[in-house]
Amino acid sequence: MKVVGVTSCIAGLAHTPMAAKALEKAGVKLGHDVKIEQQGAMGTIDEITPAEVSAADVVIIAADKVIDGEDRFKGKPVVRVKIGQCVANGEAVLSKVVAAIEARKKKEAN
Repeated sequence: MKVVGVTSCIAGLAHTPMAAKALEKAGVKLGHDVKIEQQGAMGTIDEITPAEVSAADVVIIAADKVIDGEDRFKGKPVVRVKIGQCVANGEAVLSKVVAAIEARKKKEAN
């Protein structure tokens, strides 16, 4: 599954990159294509392109604040989680998101 997302914490220093790395690492382990944009004190890192948004099956927003550019995800399934959940267990977060999207697709197909 193709997943894009944004991480952003209040301070934008530690949890933002930690959550991004946890989700990307989980993607590798679980066999999903995951790209996470970081919006923090250092600005935007690994910005998601319009082509990546278009190809994505789901968007994860792991943030404890409002993110910039959320309107670019209009029309895509968006799952919001607390950034701390991703830091603590990115694999569980990604697994639950993927399962929910797969169930939704299956339901829509019937």
